Amino acid sequence: MSDISRQVQVGALSGARVVCVGDVMLDRFVYGQVERISPEAPIPVLRVRDERSMPGGAGNVVRNLAALDATVSFISVVGDDEAGRSLSEIFDELPGVTADLVADPGRPTTIKTRYISMGQQMLRADRETVEAIADETADVVVAAVAQHLPKADILVLSDYGKGVFTPYVCEVVIKAAREAGVPVLVDPKGRDYARYRGADVITPNRQELAEASGMPVDSDAAVIAAARAVMDAAGIGAVVATRSEDGMSVVSGTGDAIHFPAEAREVFDVSGAGDTVVATLAAARAGGLSLPQAALLANAAAGIVVGKVGTAVVYREELEAKLRDEELSSIEEQVVGLPTACDLVAGWQAADLQVGFTNGCFDLLHPGHVTLLEKSRALCDRLVVGLNSDASVKRLKGPERPVQPDIARATVLAALGSVDLVVIFEEDTPAELIEALRPDVLIKGGDYTVETIVGAAFVKAQGGRVEIIDLVPGFSTTQTIEKLGK
Repeated sequence: MSDISRQVQVGALSGARVVCVGDVMLDRFVYGQVERISPEAPIPVLRVRDERSMPGGAGNVVRNLAALDATVSFISVVGDDEAGRSLSEIFDELPGVTADLVADPGRPTTIKTRYISMGQQMLRADRETVEAIADETADVVVAAVAQHLPKADILVLSDYGKGVFTPYVCEVVIKAAREAGVPVLVDPKGRDYARYRGADVITPNRQELAEASGMPVDSDAAVIAAARAVMDAAGIGAVVATRSEDGMSVVSGTGDAIHFPAEAREVFDVSGAGDTVVATLAAARAGGLSLPQAALLANAAAGIVVGKVGTAVVYREELEAKLRDEELSSIEEQVVGLPTACDLVAGWQAADLQVGFTNGCFDLLHPGHVTLLEKSRALCDRLVVGLNSDASVKRLKGPERPVQPDIARATVLAALGSVDLVVIFEEDTPAELIEALRPDVLIKGGDYTVETIVGAAFVKAQGGRVEIIDLVPGFSTTQTIEKLGK
């Protein structure tokens, strides 16, 4: 691995043109609290607090591709039902994504509903069919792939075993891609990989590789042997095997195998991590990177996503930051963009942690600020600080402000033990930021009233609360600057 640069250009991912075919599903998450046992049966009663829906299965691969700024043409099959229409609406809002969802009235859209309390799943309820799609539906899928292939840099087949990938579909789309000179990447399912014959790369996890090869995979050498057995038997060009805590292995027909150690600092949830690997690998290959370089990025992305909750995604900016400086301090990692902040806040809330929010310019941090933040942190489990950008401060405070640039102010804030996350916002008020993050507690200093606090009505309407903290007298950034001017 020594000849593979850690400074791979993540910019290669942006604009990558990907055609993705696969089994889509609607992932629903029902969050709540369990406080009693039902009198009707010995089962817990979940008091529902929140519900969220997002694309799952191959849809999560698409979400990850969109987060990496790739351009995606997505082909899948849904039912003629509410869940199918919901998925269409969600994909319509994803930037760079065109979704051809073939509606089949004879089958339901797959729905996975997870009921969660205290950060743990209590129950998962699945509504699905795994029957192969009808021949006429398969013809529509194949035609859609053929339509999008001429403009594609790579074809991704995301197989979740829900019926889209009939032998006919696999054979025809892989053949069409090879004739068009488009590489094929497959996230496989089941034991028979022969149906993916002709694919350039497959991405099984450790258990899937063991099942497909019928061989042990408990060491580097064993993984290499199993991968090569599958490649020979199924006519596959290369295997990128994900191995959980043992990282990732790249085995190709030529050259030595390469092993990447796992990069996760803290594993919170492995749901959807394979989708992140597939998306990153595909976008990187589409962007012209070699397979080892693409695997390096995919491994780094996996290390990020397992630190999030649920079927989360990795944004290109996160990946750039990770590879720009592998020794990023915890302080720097606490200054994040809005998409990353939303993921982290959702994860904390899913674990029943109260998330607080306060905001300000924080130009020339003084003891009054420090006390405000310490008292704010005492009111919640995690504190997010919204920080006005330089342009925003100039509009609010005048052309001579701020004294310190926003990244310097953010770094100082993040260094405080009371602050868990800093998000810089460009608007004059944090209204949009508050609505995106949906904090449980909104906190401001004593020079405000509840009626004058931006976002107060929204937070209260969401079931949250608003807290006002007394300010420490005698401290003011403006007065300090005036004294310095004298």
